[in-house]
Amino acid sequence: MEVRTRAPGKIILSGEHAVVHGSTAVAAAIDLYTRVSFRLLPPSEGDAGSVELELKDTGLAFSWPSSRLKETFSFEAIGPPLSPTPRPCSPEHSKLIASLVEEQNIPEAKIWLRSGIHAFLYLYTSIHGFKPGKVVISSELPLGSGLGSSAAFCVSLSGALLALSDAFSIDRQTKGWLELELSELELVNKWAFEGEKIIHGKPSGIDNTVSTFGGSMIKFRSGELTHIRSSTPLRMLITNTKVGRNTKALVAGVSERVLKHPDAMAAVFRAVDSISKELSVIIESPTSDDVSIIAKEEKLEELMEMNQGLLQCMGVSHASIETVLRTTLKYKLASKLTGAGGGGCVLTLLPTRLNQNLHLPRF
Repeated sequence: MEVRTRAPGKIILSGEHAVVHGSTAVAAAIDLYTRVSFRLLPPSEGDAGSVELELKDTGLAFSWPSSRLKETFSFEAIGPPLSPTPRPCSPEHSKLIASLVEEQNIPEAKIWLRSGIHAFLYLYTSIHGFKPGKVVISSELPLGSGLGSSAAFCVSLSGALLALSDAFSIDRQTKGWLELELSELELVNKWAFEGEKIIHGKPSGIDNTVSTFGGSMIKFRSGELTHIRSSTPLRMLITNTKVGRNTKALVAGVSERVLKHPDAMAAVFRAVDSISKELSVIIESPTSDDVSIIAKEEKLEELMEMNQGLLQCMGVSHASIETVLRTTLKYKLASKLTGAGGGGCVLTLLPTRLNQNLHLPRF
């Protein structure tokens, strides 16, 4: 039997980085998806089979004999291979997985794939042990751009693996898309978060939470989410600077500033928290006419600009981001980075007052 899953990317309207340190953030899912197909393979006579991973967008495929996995993940080394509930990847477990990843012929130009393959092996062996199977992954999301590609990877992968496990009681004869129950979504989210920790080190959990629950904007703080309903549509332009960056390094850089300047950074995080809370209130505020819509959008623009200034204080902006900010400012449009920064994507609010015939330049 084959199961297929998909999970969306995300944008953060306010609160990136600060959310790792306990501040509120506001985010939304976007209509770009990572897709996973998964099927368990019957072992052939005299052969225990293998676990296979195909990354369609890169043209790469990897394989590990089930016997090799069983030999590596011995009970004495890491305990029972299957876990009914999500558990962190221990340092000992991580070292064993790293050795399996090292055995694969990963091109030097694709070396950044290692952390994702590491997360794949952890999630697969934790949920299915050493059963032979094949996972095929494709994505519409640009990698390392701040749109939650790693979270969508972890969420769609966790959902597919859990769907063919004993953790879910779904009708496997049903064709077409199924909506998971809340308890099932929560389990997917917890497993995906463990995968995100392997990839990013110290994520806040907002990316995987938005990707798991999707559907609307959310307010997120310390693992708790609240759905936000906008009274009017918000149009956002997403500009990809196509400058790659390392999320784990950027998160670590902000933490380093916290150690150097604890009082100043605490004030920055408090300000971001206030911006996110005010942003969510404004988004949900009712609008009765064009005048109130324009006033609402002007407040959102000001908050976005303030949040961008605070992100600059955290040291996560980049020359490519500043170029986009200067360009959109010429058209009196408010922009901010979204995600980890250091390159990646920039959000620009497109207000209703915007001339429909305005053509922005290509970056």
